[in-house]
Amino acid sequence: MSDKTKNDKPKNEGEGNKTADRQYREGVRRHIESGGVAPAAKDAERAVDSEAGDELRRAEDAGRAGPDTR
Repeated sequence: MSDKTKNDKPKNEGEGNKTADRQYREGVRRHIESGGVAPAAKDAERAVDSEAGDELRRAEDAGRAGPDTR
């Protein structure tokens, strides 16, 4: 089954978009298999330990709090 309608526009799958989910999971799998996780984790650790650490933690807290509290 195709992800596109007959006029070649992407099909609107609504909530639970299986195509987007599949693409996301494939990207995560490729990233893990590429060996990119450990270097990315080290980069994140250095960033949090840098002068920008407080700002990064505030951004993380705001993201966790959700859109109604920003």
